[in-house]
Amino acid sequence: MPSDTSKSSSSSALTYSTLAACGTVAVTALLYRAYKRHSNKMEKVTFGEANNIPGYEIGDKSAPAIIVLQEWWGVTENIKAQAAQLSKSGYRCLIPDLYKGKLGLDVEEAHHLMENLDWPAAKEEICAAAKYLKDTGSPSVGCIGFCMGGALCLIGAQHSDAIACAAPFYGTPDPSICQTEKISKPVQAHFGELDTMAGFSDPAAAKKLEENLKAAGGTESTVFLYPGVGHAFMNSLPEPFDSFEARKETTGMVPPIEEQTALAWKRVLEFFEKHLKA
Repeated sequence: MPSDTSKSSSSSALTYSTLAACGTVAVTALLYRAYKRHSNKMEKVTFGEANNIPGYEIGDKSAPAIIVLQEWWGVTENIKAQAAQLSKSGYRCLIPDLYKGKLGLDVEEAHHLMENLDWPAAKEEICAAAKYLKDTGSPSVGCIGFCMGGALCLIGAQHSDAIACAAPFYGTPDPSICQTEKISKPVQAHFGELDTMAGFSDPAAAKKLEENLKAAGGTESTVFLYPGVGHAFMNSLPEPFDSFEARKETTGMVPPIEEQTALAWKRVLEFFEKHLKA
């Protein structure tokens, strides 16, 4: 399992390739500016067989597509900023609103929303999202997800034939709904060494995922472990908290480290470039 902060040797022109020398504020500001510039281009849409699944879409309909899957908080500004930034790299992005407009404003409420999520229904909605993207113009579809969305990303990779590759961040699914040892598609997974969510996204869960993906026989799956960071290290905003320090006091999650955030984005953009644009 790779665990380093070395830069990739790719010469691709990637948005995050110059951020390793910047601070966390630079990463945060870049994502926030991307969202603010493109928020007027993000449309509310509905999709699915009955056209009743809500979501947010941005990007050219003929472009390769990425399904962006939410954390346990819901479809927050963080998730919209991630989608806006990905769209700048030439992707059409769709955020399925799995909570149907609800947001967790504190840890207790977010936990309640996640615990009450109908996971089989969410699986079907992710599959419907992939089908919608292919049926309406995108030549290829990948998925990315964070926290709860990381687990859902792997669920989509197993159960949707339309999803070509997956990039889950710090989240693994319950084996009753997803058997990761059966996923032979390209997967690039990302975890923080200081993550303490045992069995879900801690280093032991990352190692188990790596073993399962190897057992699946896929030759293009990698699990990265990032030193010095924990859960939610990709968040550009501390929401729903006022600051990253307040987030740490409440949840124990350490603030992001700019080099790790930049490196993870560089890797994931190269991954999608290879598997969705080739």
